[in-house]
Amino acid sequence: MKKLLLLVTFTLCCSFSCSLAANVTYDRRSLIIDGQRKLLISASIHYPRSVPGMWPGLVQTAKEGGVDVIESYVFWNGHEPSPGNYYFGGRYDLVKFVKIVQQAGMYMILRIGPFVAAEWYFGGIPVWLHYVPGTVFRTNSEPFKYHMQKFMTFIVNLMKQEKLFASQGGPIILAQVENEYGDIERPYGEGAKPYAMWAARMAVSQNIGVPWIMCQQYDAPDPVINTCNSFYCDQFTPNSLNKPKIWTENWPGWFKTFGARDPHRPPEDIAFSVARFFQKGGSVQNYYMYHGGTNFGRTSGGPFITTSYDYEAPIDEYGLPRLPKWGHLKDLHKAIKSCEHALLNSEPINLSLGPSQEADVYADASGACAAFLANMDDKNDITVVFRNVSYNLPAWSVSILPDCKNVIFNTAKVSSQTSIVEMVPEDLQPSATLQNKGLKDIEWEVFVEQPGIWGDADFIKNGFVDHINTTRFSTDYLWYTTSVVVGENEEFLKKGSHPVLLIESKGHALHAFVNQELQGSASGNGSKSSFKFKNPITLKAGKNEIALLSMTVGLQNGGPFYEWVGAGPTSVKIKGFNNGTIDLSRYSWTYKIGLQGEHLGIYRPEGLNAVKWLSSSDPPKDQPLTWYKAVLDVPTGDEPVGLDMIHMGKGLAWLNGEEIGRYWPRKSSKKEHCVQECDYRGKFRPDKCLTGCGEPTQRWYHVPRSWFKPSGNILVIFEEKGGNPTKITFARRKTSGLCSVIAEDHPMIHKESVAGTENNRTTPTFSLKCPKDTHISTVKFASFGNPTGKCGSYTKGDCHDPSSTSVVEKLCLAKNECAIQLSEANFNKGLCPGITKQLAVEAVCS
Repeated sequence: MKKLLLLVTFTLCCSFSCSLAANVTYDRRSLIIDGQRKLLISASIHYPRSVPGMWPGLVQTAKEGGVDVIESYVFWNGHEPSPGNYYFGGRYDLVKFVKIVQQAGMYMILRIGPFVAAEWYFGGIPVWLHYVPGTVFRTNSEPFKYHMQKFMTFIVNLMKQEKLFASQGGPIILAQVENEYGDIERPYGEGAKPYAMWAARMAVSQNIGVPWIMCQQYDAPDPVINTCNSFYCDQFTPNSLNKPKIWTENWPGWFKTFGARDPHRPPEDIAFSVARFFQKGGSVQNYYMYHGGTNFGRTSGGPFITTSYDYEAPIDEYGLPRLPKWGHLKDLHKAIKSCEHALLNSEPINLSLGPSQEADVYADASGACAAFLANMDDKNDITVVFRNVSYNLPAWSVSILPDCKNVIFNTAKVSSQTSIVEMVPEDLQPSATLQNKGLKDIEWEVFVEQPGIWGDADFIKNGFVDHINTTRFSTDYLWYTTSVVVGENEEFLKKGSHPVLLIESKGHALHAFVNQELQGSASGNGSKSSFKFKNPITLKAGKNEIALLSMTVGLQNGGPFYEWVGAGPTSVKIKGFNNGTIDLSRYSWTYKIGLQGEHLGIYRPEGLNAVKWLSSSDPPKDQPLTWYKAVLDVPTGDEPVGLDMIHMGKGLAWLNGEEIGRYWPRKSSKKEHCVQECDYRGKFRPDKCLTGCGEPTQRWYHVPRSWFKPSGNILVIFEEKGGNPTKITFARRKTSGLCSVIAEDHPMIHKESVAGTENNRTTPTFSLKCPKDTHISTVKFASFGNPTGKCGSYTKGDCHDPSSTSVVEKLCLAKNECAIQLSEANFNKGLCPGITKQLAVEAVCS
């Protein structure tokens, strides 16, 4: 019976990651958990940017990618929407998220902040706090410090209550206070330093039993650890000899703004930066982001940050591994982990191997030895001699030798497969209940808002109010309305010409209506929120109604005193009158906050009947201020789903009351510079590798599968300026094909035998793996020799083994995954002597 009880206890602990209290300390080399040094790979996954149904899969995919730790901010304005009223449901169920990490047997870094930046609206701080008298964010402001401490204490106590700190047996091994404050202290003057030191003391006083960190806080006081955020942190040095070298944000991609091009960071450069960090004594490295997710609803910051927060991260917005990035980093993590003992238990010896080449060697008393050979030359491949052996180092790369002899990984040599991912369109299908009534086409229901004031005006004022201070972000929308009287003797009436409406605005976007007709739209962009509007308008004799719909597109999320940055019109004039230009800026303006449909909640299931909808299978198109509603079936299959809004203008979307978010298929300029292929060599910056010129920054909008019901799903769209709802479709995100290339000289050594000699070198092995429940159905291309091109456009070179396709088909067809050795048994290795041959394959998954 005793043995059975022990077995049951062991089984439960394995299933639910039971653990005893852990002692987390540190020294100059690493974190030390229960007396054991740890070299840790961490991954940022923000719980509100996905949904609970995705969390276990995201965490598991990170773990399979060689990650030890999950990192997340805590989003104050999501948890305390009004003073003292806390919310931890749905996407904001922080405790559930941390427990999923714990159940996966992983650690957690909790960045409580509570300022987060993160391209999240208002930097994560509640909007209401800006209106508490005397409050200035992130400085020695007593109201701010009071509310910050109150929230941080609430979160700490919640984690303690659930026993989630490592000191209690939980997964949380580090916590963060504040965020990147050292970079912006100077504008805050005398209030900055006392605030930063107060934040550190306040955090330490919480007695959580694990270390605190402050990123980009160059003078973080002991025992708080200062950490690095950048594309490269190998040269970072902590501010004390007693603190470990921690990298809290390594950016594997970048965010996007509506109307801008798509940034890309190549996997070779990310791997280079990580390898260099550990080569130079790093101990904890976190990818920001590892899964970016989605800015659902109106949670994006910027302003102008897209609803997608994909970040070109190793796991894409929809939850699929991004290959080859995810796979290349997985291989990197395995190589680094194979060096862990030597790295953490010895001092490095640095050797110069050339003008831009060096080795760092870690050798301990037990005989363990690991070496990192780096070539920082961003143009030239170099052959170096290390310990009397020659090694070829591609430009801008690091080779990892876990036995100081054999290369098992080079950051510039990618062997991971590449996925061909498609958004497969699927027409919206009317709900089964409607089909039973004989309806085959989508029946759209329509409600049209009237431009300008609906219901009673909120207030009337001479001149302009600030948009954000007026709405307090309860909505994106604010109506500014006035009228102008036109005399019958105006020349433009006689000649049939048009006066010109001139508007200047602090941001972010605007639609101008005259006498109920849309005259034009204008907006700022991610680089500059302010804008000018200049458009001919049609005026009539007599009274003319001018209605301006001002819009925010996310709130400022950082920078000194960012909470004071405003939005909305600052000047309105009409040019072309007999007496010249008239200035309406000091006229009496009538204001209305939000939309009528918003106010009535017609996007929620309980508010759908608050207005009279008009039904039509042929709804109005290109009509502004229009709400559309349809009742739909769930898309087929089990792949992730996006909503294709390429034929719509700009607006908001909901499914079953859940906020899909802002849509705006705004195109980048065709005149801007875009690249065909990214060069990984040399230091990365966000504008180094841009694509998508002349294309919408975001076409598809993630709709989580868990939001769908089997039938009767209610899709609600609010379209601001006009689009064609009949062309809205769903799209299933599907991995339809795979590509892979591997060369004869690719480093491949069994991890288990790294301590041996050259005999441990294995034959390079090529691998393909289709998604779950699919198999390799077709081999579209296969060539062993010197093929050229890239995935989707490979071509045979003048060296080609004619048996390539038959070999790959024999070993791979009808299988979910396959592995092919580049051996004499499979290929003609004697072919084309004197060149390094490679195998390139493209296959279809079905």
